[in-house]
Amino acid sequence: MKQISIIVMLALSLLGSAVGVAQAADIRKSNRPDGGNLNYGEYGRPATLDPITSNEMISMRLSELIFNGLVGISERQEIVPELAQRWEASRDGRTYTFFLRKDVTWHPKPGEDAKPFTANDVVFTYNIMMNPKTITPLKVRYEFIEKAEKLDDYTVQFTLKRPVLNALAKFSFKIIPRHGPSNPLYLTREDYFVQHPIGTGPYMLKNINADREIVMVANQKYFKGRPHIDQFTAKPFADQNILTQALTFNAIDMIVLVNPRSIAEIQGDKRFILQPYNALSYSFFGYNLRNPLLADKRVRQAFGYAVNRQEMLDAFFNGQGTIISGPFAPGSWAYNLDVQPMPFNTQKATELLREAGFKQGSDGIMQKDGKKLALTLLVPIEKESEAVKRVVLAFQNYLKNIGVSVKVEFKEWQSWKENVFADHSFDIIFASWVFDDSADISSLFHSAEIGPWKNNFGGYSNPEVDALIVESKLTLDHEKRRTINRKLHALLADEAPYTFLWTLTNYSAYHKKVQHVAIHPYKFFSYADEWYIPAAAQK
Repeated sequence: MKQISIIVMLALSLLGSAVGVAQAADIRKSNRPDGGNLNYGEYGRPATLDPITSNEMISMRLSELIFNGLVGISERQEIVPELAQRWEASRDGRTYTFFLRKDVTWHPKPGEDAKPFTANDVVFTYNIMMNPKTITPLKVRYEFIEKAEKLDDYTVQFTLKRPVLNALAKFSFKIIPRHGPSNPLYLTREDYFVQHPIGTGPYMLKNINADREIVMVANQKYFKGRPHIDQFTAKPFADQNILTQALTFNAIDMIVLVNPRSIAEIQGDKRFILQPYNALSYSFFGYNLRNPLLADKRVRQAFGYAVNRQEMLDAFFNGQGTIISGPFAPGSWAYNLDVQPMPFNTQKATELLREAGFKQGSDGIMQKDGKKLALTLLVPIEKESEAVKRVVLAFQNYLKNIGVSVKVEFKEWQSWKENVFADHSFDIIFASWVFDDSADISSLFHSAEIGPWKNNFGGYSNPEVDALIVESKLTLDHEKRRTINRKLHALLADEAPYTFLWTLTNYSAYHKKVQHVAIHPYKFFSYADEWYIPAAAQK
């Protein structure tokens, strides 16, 4: 799909479940054959491969193959046991006790025997995730936990600062080994572990080859039973057209996100299955509010009116999506349908710029106090595609029509991320968020999340927004929370820290030889250990 820039992971908590005791899942018993290799295409490469420092969807998909959480989510979207075989919750909702499986081992490090998974690893993961020196988008999601304690080698207890809605689902965060990172206190992107992860999951990282392909092999000792397919290989592509060609020429067996313009071509090929799946996601233009020219919301609102979203969606994505108006994932219970997307209105856009004190100069560019309204839009070159190029050039042209100069700069992927997330040296970016919690936008817009490698990259700060985010997280009344989030939606739509664009319809395509394929809406590979390739189709 023609999404660009950064696709970001947020931690799961959208599912409800009765709190109590669950039984461990049975070891897999089926007559499905083992064997075969599955090569799948990804649009771009992940910066890190661990589940804590990463903020990319590509990494999150890999985490589903390599790691496990205490609990998981079934195909029926029910909370099920994973590393915890059962759990108990106190009546006041403040204490959760997890009883761990005793038959789980970590993937072995080269030259070493596999080590057992214990409560030490769970406590270690929580502590390293919450350490102030660990830069992770997950930290803000688990601030409600007061402490994690080991009761014995296979029992761990979490004490919450307060009861929270759907607390059990939040314990799906991935557990990493205490003997994994080189630093026992906090995790950085320079740690060897983030590029060479070991987990408890159905697949083990074998190697990353010279072409940056990530090769994973079946974990023969996986506690749910050996996964059927022998090997998964993630192949990176910088161009979506080549990605489609690779599928049709049998260089890969699966595309995670199909370019909307390729849907008809793939649909007409009987070798492949085109499967739609839902994702809580949206695309946007994001602004750096540290720039005084962008600090005035009237300027940001003007940009919103200047952009013809429907025209871009129809022309560049074959209309395969929905225009949005605010910060929550469309289709979620938190989305405020009463807030309409900004209409395309260049006259209104020009009026807002004049209200903000801008006048058109002799060269046609708006200026104020002798400073031109000239901005730079950063795009990572690794994510460059035909559709992305069209979107950013269309944006450039729309703003030119209201007297705004936008210079588009394509940057190498790592350099782009450093510019945006570390140094904040940008004016505008084009990006997409993919959520696994439809109602928690705290890491995007709360002022506490401003800083290097944090998700509030634009430096947006509003005390009213902060207060509403905190209130939403504290309430246990679902309807009250919905009301708070509707107010948040309306407020952020008006404040316009982003120009909210659209949510695209997701499609995966795969060769029909791959069978029993079930796709998790946003983690994708959650059920991949059950996929199989018939013996006759195995290479």
